[in-house]
Amino acid sequence: MQAHDRHPSRSACAAAPMRAVVRRRLSGWALGALLVFVAPLARAQTDPLPSWNDGAAKRAIVAFVKETTDKASPKFVAPEARIVTFDQDGTTWVEQPNYAEAMFAFDRVAIELDKHPRLKLVEPFKTIMSGNQAAIAKLTNEDLLKVAAALTHSGMTVDEFRKIVGDWLASAKHPRFKRPYTELVFQPMLEVMQYMRANGYKTYFATGGGQDFVREYAEKVYGIPPEQVIGSAADTSFGYTKDGRAVLTKTHKMLYVDDKAGKPIAIHQMIGRRPVAAFGNSVGDQQMLEYVQAGEGARLMVLVHHDDAAREYAYGPRSKVGTFTDALGAEAKKRDWVVISMKNDWKRIFAWE
Repeated sequence: MQAHDRHPSRSACAAAPMRAVVRRRLSGWALGALLVFVAPLARAQTDPLPSWNDGAAKRAIVAFVKETTDKASPKFVAPEARIVTFDQDGTTWVEQPNYAEAMFAFDRVAIELDKHPRLKLVEPFKTIMSGNQAAIAKLTNEDLLKVAAALTHSGMTVDEFRKIVGDWLASAKHPRFKRPYTELVFQPMLEVMQYMRANGYKTYFATGGGQDFVREYAEKVYGIPPEQVIGSAADTSFGYTKDGRAVLTKTHKMLYVDDKAGKPIAIHQMIGRRPVAAFGNSVGDQQMLEYVQAGEGARLMVLVHHDDAAREYAYGPRSKVGTFTDALGAEAKKRDWVVISMKNDWKRIFAWE
């Protein structure tokens, strides 16, 4: 090997430090550029409620979850006690101009009344068949449950009912949004459910809607399995098909209505533990929130207030569906419950916005 091959030239020696400087500068530039793009992504990934505006409601929910899952916190809640209940209609999806299950029942009425023509002269079926929307809107929850139990639910097996519900959900569209009801879930509330489950909470529905109706789609839409759905329930009878297969058939008899004082009772019967958090939106949820607050330790009681007519609906004390009275608002303030303003607290309401 020649001498000049064994020893680098002076020009090469001089170039080496320059290349090191360039590499350092490029590395610094690359790191800076990377941070510009990664930092917002990191913030987005660490925000458990990205569809929420930063406000008192969001901070209260996040603080509650952090405090109750931190073993060093005096508000720590043992994993087995981490139970949260959600109302459904008006709390996690649209309930105006009427409950989805009521719309389902109305669609079934015309079909079923042909089999029971005498009911066309009996209330509340007479009102429903009149087509008078103002009169229909005045029907009570008990009226709607009567329609569901007596006409659209009873006399069929549980499996037959599930299929009818599934077929209806696949084709029915909301009159205003022209979308399937299962697309009218509130994205911010879905994020709350996912956030709480990610931190060891078990999420339950405590809804005034029909238990079997909600169980048909709750797992697919919300991630809540059928065994964690508590709703108004009709009785069933046990029997056999002609080929000897065991079946359950729905009957006219109501077991319980999961509304108002019925919610704490049903929660006790179905869960056996007092939840530590509850979400509702109307006077029908007040007793559930009171029941949750009466327990010991950390508690979170939340009401969704519909005040966004542009993106969803605005309604309160005069609405027959999802009534939010002034007295309920005063009670929430007195008891230090969290009240969510859909207009101010939510960046978006639906996933498709």
